[in-house]
Amino acid sequence: MKIQNVFIYYKNFGFKLLGLLCVLLGIIGVALPVMPTTPFLILALACFARSSSALESWLLNHPRFGTTLQHWRAHQVVPVKAKYAAGIGMLIGFIFLLYSSPPSWVIVLVAVVEVLVLTYLISKPSTPPKN
Repeated sequence: MKIQNVFIYYKNFGFKLLGLLCVLLGIIGVALPVMPTTPFLILALACFARSSSALESWLLNHPRFGTTLQHWRAHQVVPVKAKYAAGIGMLIGFIFLLYSSPPSWVIVLVAVVEVLVLTYLISKPSTPPKN
């Protein structure tokens, strides 16, 4: 067996494992309001695209998440509902952070990251272009 084949095998195995972990975190995110679902599924899709066409196809054709993932892949669409959910989830998390009395630098760092993430989400289209 060539060393290149071994490397490819372990790379694919690692991407599959990471993709499955992201799917699991996405499923947990469905049940927990503060945990996001879509970003984990987008990351899982990227992992499966590099390791398993069967798992990639399964995710793209999933009855609940498939359409959203297809729109993301084709046009980087983030639905309005997802933007609101992300914003509300980050706000709730930030409020919990404030009540836990962290150091000021943590509050500033989290606030800056959340503003950057929201800016990124808002900059993405909410619907696919009409052709």
